[in-house]
This record gives sequence, structure tokens and C-alpha cells, in this order.
Amino acid sequence: MTRLAMDGTLQPAPADGQVSLLTLVDTIEQLSAARTFQDVAAVVRVSARRISGADGVSIVLRDEDRCHYVDEDAISPLWKGKKFPMSACISGWAMLNKQTAIIPDIYADPRIPHDAYRPTFVKSLVMTPVSRADPIAAIGAYWAVKREPPREVVERLEVIARATATALANVTLINSLAESLERRDALNRELDHRVKNTLATVQSIAAQTLTRSNDTVEFTQAFTGRLKSLARAHELLAREDWTDADLGDLIELALEPFLPMGDQRVRLNGPPLRVKPESAVTVLMTFHELATNAAKYGALSSPSGKVSISWSVMDGLFELIWRESGGPPVSQPVRRGFGSRLIEKGAARDLGGEALLTFRPSGVTLRLIAPLSHRLALP
Repeated sequence: MTRLAMDGTLQPAPADGQVSLLTLVDTIEQLSAARTFQDVAAVVRVSARRISGADGVSIVLRDEDRCHYVDEDAISPLWKGKKFPMSACISGWAMLNKQTAIIPDIYADPRIPHDAYRPTFVKSLVMTPVSRADPIAAIGAYWAVKREPPREVVERLEVIARATATALANVTLINSLAESLERRDALNRELDHRVKNTLATVQSIAAQTLTRSNDTVEFTQAFTGRLKSLARAHELLAREDWTDADLGDLIELALEPFLPMGDQRVRLNGPPLRVKPESAVTVLMTFHELATNAAKYGALSSPSGKVSISWSVMDGLFELIWRESGGPPVSQPVRRGFGSRLIEKGAARDLGGEALLTFRPSGVTLRLIAPLSHRLALP
């Protein structure tokens, strides 16, 4: 036998063994380039059949305690798509025992579930595990006649199995890297979104504070306090990996700068509630403004003053009451500044509810009502 070489000359054609070897090399190259499980399966089912001369090939994945026949290439249907207990099929035996099963006559071997094979053409087979150390799959080669395949055929199937193990490990790594890159891109988008939102918040705080301040000293104090409140909100959310924040934690964090260590003038009472990050900043800043006003003019400006903050949930409705008492007499403000408008509209708007701020001589009261939602929910 001769063949036409690329230079136009006639050369001897390779022997069958050489063809199988070339096919094996080509198979390994294709497996090394595979990027998905489907790519791996496509290479294995075709190449394993060519190299072995089998009438059919199947690819079996280990699925916990079951064997999943995920793909095949055969002269007639085998078991593609079906699952069997590991203890009830020869692929399971090969994986559990970490060795190749060579069966010249399936009906003479007690490891074979004969009833499952009777509807098929299979009379003999070789089943080799993928990865000897910790088999994750198996490759089956089947013949329509009783035969014991030559040792070199078994060895080549085992080489394909080892290459398949490497290919599957590569696919897992590639998928993991792809997921990591996808998460990184999502985090970058989220970071960009948060930075823009934060800058917009800072710009709004600066503009509103400047408009309502009488001089630079007042502006500096108010602006600095609000920026610190914003920073505390971000610190809390960062500790929670930017997931939901606890309402009680948000309120305590807002009040912290205004209360000396061990101060008992403020009492909090209410069930755990989770606030989404997009609303947590506004909620914390709302209570920062309440605490600022209380420290300047209200209950927290007096040693005898008290602040009670209680909240409850009933029939899907959240209600919070901020009530000051024991401080100096309170009068209705002449004008509403940025802080008052933030108290009345900020958290209420973000939570989809409403707020009422009242100034009685006995003290300031805020009543905030909002429905439970994706932004405010029970744990």
C-alpha cells in the first residue's frame, strides 16, 4: 500500500498500528484544546471507537452514587441519558475499583446486569475508569461479538482515559476562571455604580448644606458630620460584604458619635430587620440628622433627656417611633433645613413609606411607616 505525500511522491502507507498511534496523538491534541465538557465528549466518543475498532463507545460520568451515561457513539442505541446505581453497572465497578474491566463474554460475567444488556447489541466490552486516583468518569467500548481485545487496544483506551481526565480537569479550571472573571466584571460594575451614587450623594449633601448654612463654620461642621455619617454607613455595609444591614445596627451607628461610652439616655427596642444596601445609607443618615438635632436643641442636649426608638411589624407593615423627652422645651422651627427634609423624606421615600415629624414642647417625635419589601424585610 502506498500514499501520496505532500511533496507529490508516493510513500508507503502507515500500518494499522501506526494509524492508531497517529489517531491517539491527534486525540490527545484535541483533548488538550477542549474548552467544554461537550468538546471532550465529542472527541472521546469518536476517537475511542476508531482506536478500539469497537461497535460502540459510551461516556459515563459519576453522579454521586449513580452512573450517568451522558454520551455515546454506537451502531444502535445504548443507554444515553440514563442513570444507574454505581453498584449495579460495570462502569460503576470500574470507577469504584479504580481498574479497567475486560469482559470477553458479558453473559458469563456476574458483574454485568444482563437484563440491561439484552436489548442491546453488546456481547463483549472494555470499561476503563477516567483518572485512576479518584475516578470521575469511565469510557466503555462495546463489541457485537464475543472477543477479548488485544492488549494494545486496552492500553490505548487507557491512554485516552488518562488524557480525558486531564481534559476534564482543564475544563473545570477554565469554567472556574470564567466564573471568576465574570464575578470580577460584575464587581467592577457594582463598584462603579456605588462610586457614582456616593459622589452624587456627597454633591447633594454639599449643595444642600451650603445653601442652608449661615457661615463657613456652620457649613464645615454640618458637612463634616454628614460625610462621617455616610462613611460609617459604608463601613457597616463593607463589614456585611455589601449585603443586608441590620436596622438596629444602623441606628446605633448613627447615634454613636453623640453618646459617651455607657450613656443610657437612648433606648432601642424592636425585632431584627434587614435593610438593603441601597436604602441603608439613607436610613443611617436620617437617624444621624435626628441625633444631630437632638444633640443641638433636643433631648440629647440635656443630661436628663431621653430618646426612645421603638419599631414593630404587624400585618406586613413596619412602624417606627422616635420620641424625645426630658430635654429643653421644643418649638416649631421657623424654616425647614436639609436635615429636616432628609428626616421626613429620605428614609420614607427609600422604603416606600411615609414619615411625620412633629415638634411638641415635650420633645420631637418621628413616626415612620413603610411596608415590608425587598428593601426592608424580616430575616
